[in-house]
Amino acid sequence: MATEFVNKAQTQLEYPEMIYEALDALQQKEGSNKSSISNYIESKYGILNDTHSKLLTYHLDRMKQTGELIFLKNNYIKPGPNVPPKRGRGRPPKPKTTLPQDTEIAAPKPRGRPKKDPNAPPTPKKLKPAVAPINLANPVSKTGRPRGRPRKVKLQSAQNGVE
Repeated sequence: MATEFVNKAQTQLEYPEMIYEALDALQQKEGSNKSSISNYIESKYGILNDTHSKLLTYHLDRMKQTGELIFLKNNYIKPGPNVPPKRGRGRPPKPKTTLPQDTEIAAPKPRGRPKKDPNAPPTPKKLKPAVAPINLANPVSKTGRPRGRPRKVKLQSAQNGVE
């Protein structure tokens, strides 16, 4: 049990070194993808345990998060001066040019709805026009027609049975 723990600790410590070694040995201009790194490690160190792919994924992600590796177009690359800048999230900001000290910077354009002027007179409230009393038995709209669906018209000839 203790030897298994020691072996696991050694492999976890060696994974970043194995990844760097694989990237150096593969020497691809655009970098190497995860499967090529895994194949190189397996060919060099023989068949590893079942957790090899999980450990490799974990260490690649951790090295990517800490900045030891750059992930670009599904390939892992060592950071260097000739590596293109990262696009999207995490892209380094553009270098800012310094302005001369005598230049005045205009205030930025305000966002959102403008604030009310506290010195402005209050606006008068709009009065609603007087409405005639509504007849609930026969409500009539402005056009003169009753609202809603029209009632069914009963034919007298159909009631008497005459065709």
